[in-house]
Formats: sequence, structure tokens, C-alpha cells
Amino acid sequence: MAGPAASTNPPALKSRIGAILRATSGNFLEQFDFFLFGFYAAAIGKAFFPSTNETASLLNTFGVFWLGALMRPVGAIVLGAYIDRIGRRQGLIVTLGIMAIGTVVIAFCPSYATIGIAAPVIVLIGRLLQGFSAGVELGGVSVYLSEISTPGNRGFYTSFQSSSQQVAIFVASILGYILSEMMPADTVASWGWRIPFFVGCLIIPLIFFLRRTLEETPAFLAMKKHPTASEVFASALANWRIVILGMMIAILTTTTFYFVTVYTPTFGKTVLKLSTQDALLVTLLVAVTNFIWNPVGGALSDRIGRKPVLIGIAALSLLTAYPALSWLVAAPTFGKLLAVEMMFSFYFGMYSGTMLGALVEIVPAHVRTTCFSLAFALAAALFGTFTPFASTWLIDHTGNKAAPGAWLMFAAVLGIIAALIVYRGGGKTVPTYDPVAEPATGH
Repeated sequence: MAGPAASTNPPALKSRIGAILRATSGNFLEQFDFFLFGFYAAAIGKAFFPSTNETASLLNTFGVFWLGALMRPVGAIVLGAYIDRIGRRQGLIVTLGIMAIGTVVIAFCPSYATIGIAAPVIVLIGRLLQGFSAGVELGGVSVYLSEISTPGNRGFYTSFQSSSQQVAIFVASILGYILSEMMPADTVASWGWRIPFFVGCLIIPLIFFLRRTLEETPAFLAMKKHPTASEVFASALANWRIVILGMMIAILTTTTFYFVTVYTPTFGKTVLKLSTQDALLVTLLVAVTNFIWNPVGGALSDRIGRKPVLIGIAALSLLTAYPALSWLVAAPTFGKLLAVEMMFSFYFGMYSGTMLGALVEIVPAHVRTTCFSLAFALAAALFGTFTPFASTWLIDHTGNKAAPGAWLMFAAVLGIIAALIVYRGGGKTVPTYDPVAEPATGH
């Protein structure tokens, strides 16, 4: 991307590695808590949203999970404008603070049986805070990584934003597996599910320390003008078309991710009737392969371009999502669930590693965090975090356990359409307009 940052040399290799670790540390907390909320959805539902109908309780829990995500676009605009004006470092510290408050609230909130209706209200507030913060966390980290990347490796660098989240899934899965082995299922459902949330609270000080030692990006420091909040909002509005297209590209990433991580444990336990240990083990292995495939996808897109990877993976997902789930639900086994999840993990990692670099490149430089975060937040809020709810609802209303495959196919179609529009004309992206600086010409 052209601009003032182009003439600024990136930091030395050692500082870049340290910067990657410090920047992505907040992603750990975000995804650690998000995964736990999804995995222990049934227990959380009983604690805060009691109902005589198990499906109704589960839908209430996933509904709150989704409502929290609806705060993402608000956070993307408000906190995105703050980061584009004040700086990447300070902004990422603020988002971590807000996210930490939400985590503590959910971990320590008394149950419905103890404080009544106040319990679900408090949990909802915690989720809203987390959603508000998460709205810009991914975008802020992705922009930071793109701005410290070496020439020709932007996709590879930005892919570590998503890879870092897989570490959280891995650790959370291990904690869940240990709990399920050490405690009776009734004990875990009663209060044991809170233990991993407490662990998340304990690591907050360490993550704060890492974030506070983060350096500002040379690209941001090299900018001659940092836009005001009103200028950021004006630019985001002027580029509404590219934001919508960016959202459409990101939808397949968010829906596949929340299916293979947050929803898979519930799918394995309540729909396929597999053991808790089997569902957790599959999720753990998915986290490992997600971690591997993300940088592979980013690096491949650096070599052959974003367009062929985005369209190729989306086409594979479109053709195989429903047939694969149909094969799985016909006679569920641990091995079949693992095979299907490994396929989805490959799709997610390759696509996500490419998508992050693409999204950074197609938005205007001066409002990069805001526009990136808004596009991704809309994808996550309206589609990605809605996946557990949509999957549960589809299965309940159709009686078809493979119905979530149709949801993933829909996401793939939107991704293909958006990529074809964005990269029409020999791979060049659609033009963007930045009223803060000179008009952009595309990338």
C-alpha cells in the first residue's frame, strides 16, 4: 500500500518478533473467554438462563453470546477512531482493559438461583463489554502486524493475529479436558466450569505487562497527519462500499471459525452424542491445525496473490460443507468428527491467513483500523458469532443434523461474490476514498 509508511524501514527482526508476541497477547484473552463461553454453554445456560427445555436454555445462552457480538461494530467505530487518532499501542492497551472487565464479570457473577434476574443481566453486561472491546481488538492487532511486516510478507505477518487465537483454544481445551477427567460431569456443570474463567482472570496482569511494553509502529509515527474522530467517521462513511465488501469476504472466516471452535464441542456432545472428552480432543487438535494453516495461507497469498486463495477455498467449502456434515451425522464417530473438523480447519486457516492481509490492503491507510475493524466486526456480529445460534436453530427446526452445512455454504457464496468484485480487472482492488488525505487509487 502506498503512503507515508512506505518509506519507513520496519523494526529489526528481534523487535518484530517481540512485537508480534506483545500485540497478539490480547487475542489470547479474547478467544480464551469466547471459547469457554461456547464450550460451557449448557452449564452457563443452567446457571444464568434456567429453563425446563434444554434447547431453549441453550438458545438463550447462544443468544447472549450473539448479543455481545452485536457490540462489535460499535466498538469498531468508537475504539477504531481512537486507535487511528491516538496510536496502535495506546489503543490496544485500552481494548485489553475493557475486555478484562468483561472476563472478570462473567467469572464471578453469582447464579440465577442466588440473585435471580440480576444474574443474566450482569452476564449480558459482561458480554456487551467483551463485544465492544473485541470489535477493534482483531483489527487493531492485524493493522499493527501489517505495519511492522517486511516487504512482500504482509499476509504472513497478519496471519499471526488469527494463529495467536488458536493458542487460546488449545489451552482452554486442555483445561476443559483436565476438568472433565478430574471432576464428575455434574460437578463441572454445577460450578467446575468457572475454574477456566478464573484462570483467565489470573493471566490478565501478565497480558497487561506485555501490552504496556509494546512499541508504536513506525508506519503510524511516520504519518504526517492523524485524523480526528469526525474525519475518521467521515472516511468510514465515504468508504461504505469497501467496508461491506470486506465484511462479505470475512464472513466465511468468522462462520467457519465459530463452527469449528465454539460450536463443535456443543455439536459433538448434544447433537452427535459423543463424549465430552472426544469433543474436547477434536477441538484441541483443530486449534493445532488452525495455528499451522493460518501462516501457510498468508504466505501462499503473498506468493500467488489473495484472489486465487480466497476464491479457491471458498469454492471448496461451497462444494463440500453440507456433504461432509451429512456423512458425519449419518453414523457419528470420533474419527469421522475429527476428519470433518480437520477439513474445515484447513479451509479456515488458509482462508483466514489470506483474508487478514487482503482486508488490510483494501481499506484507506489513514483510517485503516476503523474500516478494517468495522468490516470484520460486522462479519463476526451478524454471521460469525451467530453461527452457534443459527446451527442450533436450524437443527431444531429442520430435524436435519447436517443443516449447519447450509449456513457455511451461504457464507462461501458471499465470499466468492465479494472477492470477484474486489479483485476484478486483473486482480486490482476497487478504489477507496480517503477524505482525510489524498484519494486512494486501489491496491
